[in-house]
Amino acid sequence: MVDADVVEVMIALPGQLFFNTQIPACLWFLAKQKKRKGEVLFIDARKLATMISRVQSELTDEVIARISQTVTAWRESGNAAPSRHSREGGNPSPAYQDIPGFCRSVPLAEIAQHGHVLTPGRYVGAEEVEDDDEAFADKMQTLTAKLGEQMAKGAELDALIRQKLRGLGYEF
Repeated sequence: MVDADVVEVMIALPGQLFFNTQIPACLWFLAKQKKRKGEVLFIDARKLATMISRVQSELTDEVIARISQTVTAWRESGNAAPSRHSREGGNPSPAYQDIPGFCRSVPLAEIAQHGHVLTPGRYVGAEEVEDDDEAFADKMQTLTAKLGEQMAKGAELDALIRQKLRGLGYEF
């Protein structure tokens, strides 16, 4: 299917999205006449779910709109004709761009180099992390001090719980 150029979009979904399974799923969008020939759009939405219960997650309307807008922008950026929105006088779709950790347009040759594996996470990579310009040694010192404070507070709370249980006649 990849070599026949019918795979258009692959969207990796988070786990716990469906009632009958806890595993992540992947949506495949296939098209005989793709607007962007020789490319596949990969979207990794595995980290975009919101937990609505202990065992169930959902994609918010905003996340679904973001995915939809990304696919639309990708399709239209590969099309030389003006977009439907610009022809109707509305706001044109924003131009598509790869976003590390979220989406990437990948040529078929690169997919072939990876053995035709269609896992979005392989192609979109990791999201960019902001550097806070704090030296590692300073950050570790701050974090270990905070951990020490939290451990001391935890010990105080443990002692208080034991005291309350003793007051109720229970030895721990």
